[in-house]
Amino acid sequence: MLWTVTKALLRVKQRFMGLIFRMINPPVPKLISGAGSIKKLPEEIKKEGLSHILIVTDNVLVRLGMLDGLFAALEKSAIAYTLFDGVEQNPTIENMEAGLKAYLDHGCDGIVAFGGGSPMDCAKVIGALKSHPNQSVHSFRGYFKIKNELPPLFAVPTTAGTGSEVTVAAVVKDAKNHEKFGIGDKRLVPKWAILDPDLTVSLPPHITAATGMDALTHAVESYISRISFAIADEYAEKAVRLILANLENAYDNGSDIQARNNMLLASYYAGLAFTRTMVGYVHAIAHNLGGLYGIPHGLANATILPYILDYSRKDAQTRLARLAVVANIGEKDSSDETLSTMFIDRIRQMNTKMGIPSGFKEIREEDIPLIVKRTMAEAAFAYAPPTLMSASQCDGMIRKLIPG
Repeated sequence: MLWTVTKALLRVKQRFMGLIFRMINPPVPKLISGAGSIKKLPEEIKKEGLSHILIVTDNVLVRLGMLDGLFAALEKSAIAYTLFDGVEQNPTIENMEAGLKAYLDHGCDGIVAFGGGSPMDCAKVIGALKSHPNQSVHSFRGYFKIKNELPPLFAVPTTAGTGSEVTVAAVVKDAKNHEKFGIGDKRLVPKWAILDPDLTVSLPPHITAATGMDALTHAVESYISRISFAIADEYAEKAVRLILANLENAYDNGSDIQARNNMLLASYYAGLAFTRTMVGYVHAIAHNLGGLYGIPHGLANATILPYILDYSRKDAQTRLARLAVVANIGEKDSSDETLSTMFIDRIRQMNTKMGIPSGFKEIREEDIPLIVKRTMAEAAFAYAPPTLMSASQCDGMIRKLIPG
């Protein structure tokens, strides 16, 4: 009886949040795409009248020489820049505070986020801290806490998965509490998204796989959300179609520029979808596995996705069947049950082919109650999954992720 009442209250709250998300109408970044598009970035920076840019990235990308082209282009255009390459795989509060210090110490007036979701999330929060003096990262936790416009933010993804270049969200790791939390506000959406497939050709196959499945998770969770609507559906369908047609090609042949470009566009569309409808239990669990064990977010999403779709299939089968048709899986006149099952099977096949694990040995028995508690708290606020999950059902789901 209590769970019945709780579910009813959750659905009321989710419908309310759905109305709010529609009213917000997040901005769409200016898109610059195609091979070599990074060379066009200095021109856009100059149009904004900016003179000193903070580049937010990680030291691995710097060591690999992936920013050399950007550095050269900025220098040729006489645009000064300061490099902040201290972003960790899961960006921490300390990373964001250090980035703000670099921004202020060097008199920067704009930000370029270069890399995967971690540099972009870090850059967004650096911008929020700059525009809100004397506020802490924790003060932005949750939704709609950012009152002032950020400095101009240019997002240059080097992976095709997070969609952070178009989203209202940033994910923060609180290293002291071994916890991740989200910040959501339309002011976090970057003003520009530069999608250059040349920057992704050197990605190793396992990262191509995990980030690509991350984008698929964004699109699918958006599409089956109870608060999804027409424009978000359109973006999600474009993303699913592109991912299922191109991800394995990009995985098998990293130098396939067309596949790489299509995956960047797919990630962009998936980001546009889920920033309007939010996500679901896959992300809620993945965030907590990342916070506790440092499991990369895309990898966690890829592993968890088929389990959650199995759990939700009966309530989501009409929507999943449509995605199967969109992705040319099965015959259109097949039943929704058949098509939805085929769609989930296709995801498992892709995971298997690309070496995505079916579980995580890092999960400890003694941590499960905490994972459940944090997952339920995250999912309860704004996510509207097709099938709600009780704490005991969440406990069972986590246990499925433990190998053997």
